[in-house]
Amino acid sequence: MNPGDDDEHMIETLFRNGTITVVGVVLSFSLGFLTQWASNPIPWRLADLPTLVVIAIGIVFQLRSLSLLLQTSSLKKVVYDKASRLFLNGVIITGSGVFIAIAIDTVRLLIQF
Repeated sequence: MNPGDDDEHMIETLFRNGTITVVGVVLSFSLGFLTQWASNPIPWRLADLPTLVVIAIGIVFQLRSLSLLLQTSSLKKVVYDKASRLFLNGVIITGSGVFIAIAIDTVRLLIQF
């Protein structure tokens, strides 16, 4: 196998389309969580900033993944694999932000009692 052969491997359009759907759905959940969190009646504090930054970085990764997948070049396996890695990293980062938010809220509740 030659080093350039990876560029020639293509994925099925149907498979890529399913991946685009998954990325879009998860991205909408991520944005929805951020919207719900932002509209929470509890005032934001400086301690919320790291959570916001982590979630925003994860969402940017997911958006970049979707951007790559919407290009016709994403039918090439190397491009598709890159987009998939970006998406998974974005989900992990966004999930970490959600867990940080939960931890901060839990600590605040424990301090109040």
